[in-house]
Amino acid sequence: MLLTERLLLRPFRAADAPALSAYRSDPQVARYQGWDAPFPIESAIAFVAGLDGRDPRAEGWFQFAVQLRGTGALIGDVGANRHDRGRQAEIGFTLAPRYQGHGYAAEAVGRVVHHLLAEEGLHRVHASVDARNERSARLLERLGFRREGLEVQSQWWKGEWTDDLRYAVLASEWSRSASSDPA
Repeated sequence: MLLTERLLLRPFRAADAPALSAYRSDPQVARYQGWDAPFPIESAIAFVAGLDGRDPRAEGWFQFAVQLRGTGALIGDVGANRHDRGRQAEIGFTLAPRYQGHGYAAEAVGRVVHHLLAEEGLHRVHASVDARNERSARLLERLGFRREGLEVQSQWWKGEWTDDLRYAVLASEWSRSASSDPA
């Protein structure tokens, strides 16, 4: 489990499936993500079950449930995909619309990145963002990620060619950033 001032980042539980289904069913949330809305409760149950017992330090995706510490509400998730024998990770994040615009995404993503780079000792964390998703791109830039490139019409995504922005931050850069102690 990872803590911030307002959030608890933890493994998913079976009881999280209804909230997960609800926020992932919002068409605006699903627009830039790898699933389509609606995200049925059966899909949410299967998703959570597939994460059960997953080691957050193992290669592959680990999804952190993002919970408000004050109310216990599930407000989103942050995924970390470790690869390169654990030396690098890709991140992805989703937040329920009701909780967007309050700094929760930056707090949650910053905490996971800090954990990976400063606490776990990974060399690099990177992210891929649909170029139309300006809010996510700005969030990564605020956290100290460097824009490494733009791949023009590189993804066939939900029936259209889309541009893909690539971002990354090295452990050596993160240790100097203002985001290095998000807790």
